Amino acid sequence: MIYVICALVFIIVAYPLYFVIIASVSDSTLVATGKVLLFPKGFSWFGYSEIFQDDRIWVGYRNTLIYSIGGTLINLLFTLPAAYVLSRAEFRARRPLMFFFVFTMFFNGGLIPTYLLMKDLQMIDTMWVFIFNPVTVNVFNLIITRTFFETSIPNEMYEAASIDGCTHFKFFMKIVMPLSKAVISVIALYYLVWHWNDFFTGLIYVRDNSLQPLQIVLRDILLSNQVFAEGAGTGGQAGGYAQRYADQIKYGVIIVSTLPILIVYPFLQKYFEKGVMIGSVKG
Repeated sequence: MIYVICALVFIIVAYPLYFVIIASVSDSTLVATGKVLLFPKGFSWFGYSEIFQDDRIWVGYRNTLIYSIGGTLINLLFTLPAAYVLSRAEFRARRPLMFFFVFTMFFNGGLIPTYLLMKDLQMIDTMWVFIFNPVTVNVFNLIITRTFFETSIPNEMYEAASIDGCTHFKFFMKIVMPLSKAVISVIALYYLVWHWNDFFTGLIYVRDNSLQPLQIVLRDILLSNQVFAEGAGTGGQAGGYAQRYADQIKYGVIIVSTLPILIVYPFLQKYFEKGVMIGSVKG
């Protein structure tokens, strides 16, 4: 019975993903009429060929890779030391500082003050607005990392190291970091996925098309394809595609935008499974 239930759950989760794949290479008319269920029909690579022939796709990929990798490194650079400091019981100001961190989870300055701040920092229409943005430190990730340091790094370890003259900085770099691969991998994956899926930053703060991330480019392709499919013809920078291949474009865009993250995940899976249990109740 357990195997049957697990198999049913797997099918429920896996079939939508499988359907997106087969629909991206099937005739849109057959997909819309429900004739594509298990195998692709009217097989064609037209959707992918049109997507990858668009030069903006490659520019968007390049930009998103830069923003995701650079932004994730900056996030970790600020999150990990802050979490370590807040995890030290001898740091008396940690509770007031943690209150200010948590306060930002419920209240923020709003869009207009944030835009004015980015403008005063001269980050509008620059790549730095994607890397140094208002979410440089995610408080939820900070709490997870702090909890890991409190529960998994014994205080006796620091006491033993300090006897040999080890400072907090050396202890953090040479002992805490190597022992924290699980939480670092989990937090890095969280930040990476957030940066990869981020389109709001480009929508609000960037007007230069050469700086737009992949998600904005894919959004423009979907919108132009939708306009063309509704009979408005081709127009604008994005152009249009044949109506019969409208769904191929739509499902192909989903594959293109999610494939890199799906490739990265298996390499971090063992750390991810260990890291997601951080802070849970253990018997």
